[in-house]
Amino acid sequence: MSTNETKTNYPALYTLITVFFFWGFIAASNGVFIPFCKTKFGLDQFQSQLIDFAFYGAYYMGALLLFIFSTAIKKDILNAWGFKKGIINGLLISTVGAVLMIFAVQSGDYYLILGALFIVALGFSLQQTSAQPFTTSLGEPHTASNRLNLAGGVNSFGTTIGPIVVSLALFGVASGINIEEFAQRSESLDMMEILYMFVGALFLIAAGLFFFSKKLPSGKMESVFEPANKAMITLIVITVLLIAIFGYIFSRYEDPEFITRFIENREDDYLGLWLTVATLLVIVLGLLYANNAAQRKPEGWGAMRYPQLVLGMLGIFTYVGVEVTIQSNLGELLGTPEFGSRTGSAIAPFISMYWGSLMIGRWAGAITVFNPTNSMKKILLIVVPYIAFGVVLLANYISGQDITPLYAYAAIVLIQIGGFFMGQDHPAKTLMIFGLLGMIAMLVGLFTTGNTAIYAFMSGGLFCSIMWPSIFSLGIAGIGKYTSQGSAFLIMMILGGGIIPPLQGKIADMIGIHRSYFIPVLCFAYIAFYGWYVVKILKKQGIANEIEVGSAH
Repeated sequence: MSTNETKTNYPALYTLITVFFFWGFIAASNGVFIPFCKTKFGLDQFQSQLIDFAFYGAYYMGALLLFIFSTAIKKDILNAWGFKKGIINGLLISTVGAVLMIFAVQSGDYYLILGALFIVALGFSLQQTSAQPFTTSLGEPHTASNRLNLAGGVNSFGTTIGPIVVSLALFGVASGINIEEFAQRSESLDMMEILYMFVGALFLIAAGLFFFSKKLPSGKMESVFEPANKAMITLIVITVLLIAIFGYIFSRYEDPEFITRFIENREDDYLGLWLTVATLLVIVLGLLYANNAAQRKPEGWGAMRYPQLVLGMLGIFTYVGVEVTIQSNLGELLGTPEFGSRTGSAIAPFISMYWGSLMIGRWAGAITVFNPTNSMKKILLIVVPYIAFGVVLLANYISGQDITPLYAYAAIVLIQIGGFFMGQDHPAKTLMIFGLLGMIAMLVGLFTTGNTAIYAFMSGGLFCSIMWPSIFSLGIAGIGKYTSQGSAFLIMMILGGGIIPPLQGKIADMIGIHRSYFIPVLCFAYIAFYGWYVVKILKKQGIANEIEVGSAH
């Protein structure tokens, strides 16, 4: 398939975006599953965040292995398959993971559950590595971010209903359950078996839909594989260091003295904190070293010679990290007296509204796909976010929740709409504005409690909503023949969702869950910096104007 098509292939696009629903559904479900597992298996906050570590770590490993194997045989494996076959293979791997989850749940072993979740997400990694460039190839390059936002809107619908459905699956009700009492029941995991039987069946049906679809092209692109041995070695070293550090962290939980001192007696674990910080430094310093070395001698570094890509990799890492850590730690936060002592299914509507906030922004961002006039676009930028807001409220109302406290959230949606108008369809400018708004929201949440703080933290979803397509398009801007490789590097950085939440979890174990939310402040600050600085990089390369006329949303 050529990337020079002038019209969007809508039938193929609508078929393709079905897989985006699955990613959102399972990812958002973790927000309900984490506090349940924490109580069920007697975990600390760091251990409970290993659900995110397993899930998002699989994205990194999947993309890395694909890159290593392609480099070894000097051929782009994914392009040889075609994006369509890549998605089918990914769905089949996720089906295997769903089957393994059924057996893991039956065994009642937390680490087997993590392993099964890893396999499910490994399939997602292959699906997403295929689907992202596939989506961009189904129309004009300058509207690629709009198609990604349309797909993201479907993804966000999955994230909106995921917590509610999983709450129903786990607890039998959408609200009003005592999670601590429920977790003590011997049959408390039984419903997970049924849920993953259903999910596995959906994966198989989707694979069949893609296999038999005549509307969906094979998705092969005309490209020459560019080896990057130095980049590969650097990524392998980073991976080995991460495995060594996390391996040691996990081994400490096998030590009875450690469990007694730091978990049961709640002593501060400074070594554990610094080890977790070290995982973050390995990523950041490793990538900065790679780009610095590539600037001096580009041979062997491939796409990593471009600073907009490497800083964009850190941008994706940070964005996914902040998006995930806000909601993954939200259940613990809502369980504190200052935030209403909510537990179990009572937290589902708040997590649903958080992920719904992403949907609100992405639905607005997808408007341009349908080519409205300028005046109609301005009207839709105001109307569509509130339609999406109404969908989130309706989903929670149907599940039996009292949605009255959520009405006031409409005022915060208005702030996001203002951000869209201020961004003026410029991806870098919009990214900077939304990064600053996210940072301000997190600061408000840090220094207040109750509904004000809850709304502030939930609004992080509004400001995260446009970050993926904006960072992605800016990261691969102007890298030419390295676009495919650069896209794979960006997908690897979904790893941020597996590193940053455990870091916040470890900090929360030591200073309290509320104060640990300074981590999202730092994340949003970097994203705002990238939105500002990347324009300077692109101006030096003479391509800033070309990017800035594209749509941010």
